[in-house]
Amino acid sequence: MEEDAQPQKSFRNLIDPGAGFGAFVGKLGDALVKAIDRPLGYAVNWGRMFSLWPVHLETGCCSVELGAASSPRYDLERYGVLEAFGSLRQCDLIIVLGTVNRKMAPRLRLVYDQMPEPKYVIAMGACAITGGLYFDSYNVLPGVDNVLPADVYVPGCPPRPETLIQGIMLLQEKIKRDQLKYV
Repeated sequence: MEEDAQPQKSFRNLIDPGAGFGAFVGKLGDALVKAIDRPLGYAVNWGRMFSLWPVHLETGCCSVELGAASSPRYDLERYGVLEAFGSLRQCDLIIVLGTVNRKMAPRLRLVYDQMPEPKYVIAMGACAITGGLYFDSYNVLPGVDNVLPADVYVPGCPPRPETLIQGIMLLQEKIKRDQLKYV
């Protein structure tokens, strides 16, 4: 929320005369933005699209389907999802599989907060999206949306590996359209 309150920095601000630099003004500055900003954004987003490092929260039967999607038949690594990771501080994708209860929610949020920016969330299966079969239980959250901002929903109970691959491809399209944020 705090990021929205601050004006977003961009390459255009670096060449703006009001920003104090004033080196490139007018058409030369616009040409520089077109020549560098768009290709740089494309290259960075391309790298992000095909190097997703997931961390899994596996609490249900959807974890078997994730394992099947990682098998040689479907091979998630062809789509840029790398299975081996060192720590949470290296992961940029969290896949929530199965039921999330009230006791698990703070820990899930802690895992999400430890991940570096930009971070993405896939909610996989009916239990992660809506609470599934256990939606009327006193301790089951009616979807992971109450804890994390989900980027992609993969429906099914349990979803097939093809559906997970389609969800990953949708996430990659979202990453492709992202704008770079300059710090």
